[in-house]
Amino acid sequence: MHLSENEGIENNSFVVTGGLGYVGSALCLELVRRGARLVKAFDLRTHSPWSPQLRQNGVHLIQGDITDKHDVQKALRGSDCVFHLASYGMSGKEMLQYSRVDEVNINGTCHIIDACLDHQIKRLVYVSTPNVVYGGKEIVNGNERLPYFPIDDHADPYGRSKSIAEQLVLKSNGRPFNKKNGKCLYTCAIRPAAIYGPGEERHLPRIITLAKLGLLPFRIGSPNVKSDWVYADNLVLALLLASMGLLDDIPGREGHPIAAGQPYFISDGSPVNSFEFLRPLLKSLDYDLPKTSLAVSHALLLGKIFWAFYSFLYPWLNSRWLPQPLILPAEVYKVGVTHYFSSLKAKEELGYVPMVSSKEGMAATIAYWQERKRRSLDGPTIWAWLFCVIGMSLLFAAAYLPDYGPIPFIRAVHLFFFPSMLALKLIFVLAVAAHVGEAIYAWSLAKKIDPANARGWCWQTFALGIFSLRFLLKRAKK
Repeated sequence: MHLSENEGIENNSFVVTGGLGYVGSALCLELVRRGARLVKAFDLRTHSPWSPQLRQNGVHLIQGDITDKHDVQKALRGSDCVFHLASYGMSGKEMLQYSRVDEVNINGTCHIIDACLDHQIKRLVYVSTPNVVYGGKEIVNGNERLPYFPIDDHADPYGRSKSIAEQLVLKSNGRPFNKKNGKCLYTCAIRPAAIYGPGEERHLPRIITLAKLGLLPFRIGSPNVKSDWVYADNLVLALLLASMGLLDDIPGREGHPIAAGQPYFISDGSPVNSFEFLRPLLKSLDYDLPKTSLAVSHALLLGKIFWAFYSFLYPWLNSRWLPQPLILPAEVYKVGVTHYFSSLKAKEELGYVPMVSSKEGMAATIAYWQERKRRSLDGPTIWAWLFCVIGMSLLFAAAYLPDYGPIPFIRAVHLFFFPSMLALKLIFVLAVAAHVGEAIYAWSLAKKIDPANARGWCWQTFALGIFSLRFLLKRAKK
């Protein structure tokens, strides 16, 4: 398919569901750059890190719920093409909220299809997932001829719901509009690999946070396991090409868009072990990659334990105090079993060729995270926090608290190492004095080299002492 880069975009109106997200916002900005007449970002959120830039570029931000048919009808009215990116339950705690996953991914998609038919919107590009054909069994260089993975065998509700939604979208291809004017809806589905890039908000922040806290204890599976990744700009390109592939007025293909009713796998075209892919990023941030490996069967058992534990905490899944689970079964399959796919069909039919290589994409991602780390408060692992906080608490209890409950035992243990109660009290006072002195010094130094985080450095160093101060001194040296 050989078209101009703005074919079907100039002077057309677009809606991007999930338009305040990472990929959605990038897509909106690219549509504006290519001359779209109107771009609407439809999202449940009212604000995101990209909203100011979207507003500055003339994108209309529409707040609404994709599960509300009225909101969807209102947002899509007057559009020429819809990019349906909004979804729920891809990773973490969201994966356990079955009803919300189905409500957004299945019911929401039905509302999108209905609105397209009601408002005579001719093009619908749906962002799906490779999980519609993958469920934990090895796939090497798979293609679009693979059958859908059995609905009842999916390891999580996300893959199941996206599979149902994709089939609804593709089966709606060719459906006549409700006004019976002889025209119809054309649809296609894009199945992107794991997405990465500067500002990506789902995979990388969670991985980097775990690495910073020292909570990446092991790799999963064999070093030979490979999977796909896709840089955000490459995915945006594929989405635009897919929308062009649904045009029904291309000379020689009038009424028969090449992408109509078709799914496409999209990636950078460089399958790689996920842990090796992330190694340069973590290394550039001075975080350790796990050296020990855990068999997939053992990781699955651990994932099922976390699944059961978090299911018990279902009423509080949306609470901020509840951290993300370390690993869940579907996430074990993502990193522990080989599954990668060919983008040959997208190349032949849509003209898709990655514009950014994996090496270039990772370099840009590393630069972004290094700058982000430089502007944020750095610190030790969670094990240093536990050592300091618990250690100081036990020392205080042994030195000053009256005999009650476990206090006599705690005091006896301390007195085994120290000669007297006076020595215990003196050591505690000296330790507190050292922490206070280090905190004051940290505040003074941070005011010069990191003024935005000076207060944070002060309090963190007060709690952790030298464990925190050494990170500030390292930053000062740089």
